[in-house]
Amino acid sequence: MFYYLKGTVGHLAPNLAVIDCGGVGYACRTTSYTLSTLQMGESAKLYTYLNVREDAMELYGFASENERNCFQMLISVSGVGPKAALSILSATTPEGLATSIITGNEKALMVAQGIGKKIAQRIILELKDKLAKGQLPAEESYGGTGVTVIPQDKTSEASAALAVLGYGPAEIAAALKGLDLEALSLEEIVRQALRKMIK
Repeated sequence: MFYYLKGTVGHLAPNLAVIDCGGVGYACRTTSYTLSTLQMGESAKLYTYLNVREDAMELYGFASENERNCFQMLISVSGVGPKAALSILSATTPEGLATSIITGNEKALMVAQGIGKKIAQRIILELKDKLAKGQLPAEESYGGTGVTVIPQDKTSEASAALAVLGYGPAEIAAALKGLDLEALSLEEIVRQALRKMIK
């Protein structure tokens, strides 16, 4: 319904930003990272997700499309609601989340408030499985064959992490070209590749 909101920041509170668009204040639930990019009275653009339940409609806003995509990916996991997804994205970046999923690093997810070992394991298991079955936006990267993806090296892991974030094979190949894959950490490779794709 809403792809993004662009307006003036009218109010900020923990996990909440109100964006004034033409005199109407849209309350957006959000992450600590997105809040850190906003300033009262300044212009802002948030990519949005509308969560509709029987008893409520809540709008969620994010500083980047990557962050919103990660939010949608997280709430697709059984037992992970919007509150838990916001908590995870307040504790890590989209590239950090993708790296944690690909490498199976449950401890990185458990840093988020309210996220225990069982939920962290479920997130990694379900999202790795979806990637392997081609159910994430990156299905063309792996052909959607249903074959489990087991990255063998940093290049493969970085490619898989970028695929988790929704990028296709051509974009990934171009973004990784020229990066020092041996010297950089996996998360730094993903971060630099994202910078190249956003430019």
